[in-house]
Amino acid sequence: MKNIILASLGLFLGVSCTDSSSKITAKKGKIKSSIAATDETEGELKASLAEIEKEEQARLALLSSTYTTMSFDKMTQNFGKIKEDSENKASFVVTNSGKNPLIIEKVDVSCGCTTAQKPEKPILPGKSDKIEIIFHPKIGQLNEQKKTVTVVANTEPKITVLNIEAFVEAK
Repeated sequence: MKNIILASLGLFLGVSCTDSSSKITAKKGKIKSSIAATDETEGELKASLAEIEKEEQARLALLSSTYTTMSFDKMTQNFGKIKEDSENKASFVVTNSGKNPLIIEKVDVSCGCTTAQKPEKPILPGKSDKIEIIFHPKIGQLNEQKKTVTVVANTEPKITVLNIEAFVEAK
């Protein structure tokens, strides 16, 4: 605020002043700030913005050309009734239903009682692989349990959520 007042005062008095800390100068009725220190016209700025937008569209087009699609044999694994402190294994079969190699970037789980292992190699179009999961409810983790497995891949949308359900009973 102090800088604005000083710059305005310089304009009003018609004298030259420079505030070196903010790089705002006032001279003969004109103010120049280092924040907007270009001499580009509005038309030149619009053209520059249009060029940036064009480059971004090209980047997005290139990125989307590497996308593919995937499908799963199921979206939910229901273990039914299981015991606490038990190891329950299952797998989700993922099929590349698109035209580009499917790259599963990562697989995250919603709870420390669940682990998941993703395919390490790209899945070619028309081929399938498995996401292996293990649900190991801890002692005291009883009754209805719902967990998620989040799959991140070169698809649109980028994230797919799989579900794990079980009813955990005491040992």
